[in-house]
Amino acid sequence: MAKNLYETLGVARDADADAIRGAYRKLAKRYHPDLNPGDKASEARFKDIAAANDILSDAGKRARYDRGEIDEQGSERAPQRPSYADHADGPGGRRYRHAGPDSGGADSGGVDGGGVDGGGVDEGDLNDIFAEFFSQRRGQPPRGRGEDLSYTLSVAFLDAVTGATRRLALPDGSNLDVQIPAGIDDGQILRLKGKGGPGHGNAPAGDALIQVTVEPHRLFRREGRDIHIELPVSLTEAVLGAKVPVPTATGTVILSVPAQSDTGTRLRLRQRGVPARGDRPAGDQFVTLRVALDPADTGLAEFLRGRTAPAFNPRAAMTEAV
Repeated sequence: MAKNLYETLGVARDADADAIRGAYRKLAKRYHPDLNPGDKASEARFKDIAAANDILSDAGKRARYDRGEIDEQGSERAPQRPSYADHADGPGGRRYRHAGPDSGGADSGGVDGGGVDGGGVDEGDLNDIFAEFFSQRRGQPPRGRGEDLSYTLSVAFLDAVTGATRRLALPDGSNLDVQIPAGIDDGQILRLKGKGGPGHGNAPAGDALIQVTVEPHRLFRREGRDIHIELPVSLTEAVLGAKVPVPTATGTVILSVPAQSDTGTRLRLRQRGVPARGDRPAGDQFVTLRVALDPADTGLAEFLRGRTAPAFNPRAAMTEAV
């Protein structure tokens, strides 16, 4: 709480009832908990504002507070000897003289009734101030933005790459059509404005927060905007070279396998990865070759057995390095 109640409301010590009421209305609309859900600082500030208004809008309580008989919470203070500091910053025209509880009258150091009599904010006034969010006093729900609701949605690998529309079943039995943007990342959260909990009164609805889980694919693997795939090729294709079909996220294309390719050879298909989006360029697809032997090819085994040339040692470099 501020140093004193006048500072809490941001008014001068000689402020009249209208000024106090106006300051309270302005601050309450700003810090009311219904308009700041979950904000503990705003909630604490609102309590201070309400406490200050409770005292300063009541003529009797305000006079007692000004005389130092009650504190900022309205609790009784121990009697103190009068001093100049208690009165020097009081309203203009206020006399420097001690006023006891029975002295009464504006001339005694209290505030005269013309300024604050009836200045308290009653229930009708509160209804007028907070009609848009505090109207439960009239049997209506408070006004406030709806709650954000969180969901999870599993998306197929290719749908995440190329984009799609998927339907999300909600707990209340309704459905929500979700537009999956091309190239969405696993774990990314989509925000659908106005698709969350309903607002109170005429306030807007909350948002739906949808966390996307991308399902794995049996062939493809993604790294950033690039897609990777392992492609089996026959021994003949690897040795002599060939043109072979290879699947991509957007369909099958023909890939040229160079002659004398080996297992582990990696080839690039440019711009066959995640499509371009905004300022993000298209990714590539990388194809790693894996030589696959035909177990039914007995001729290959007979050919190799009949060779007289020295056998090739693929581990020669390893032996030399040891």
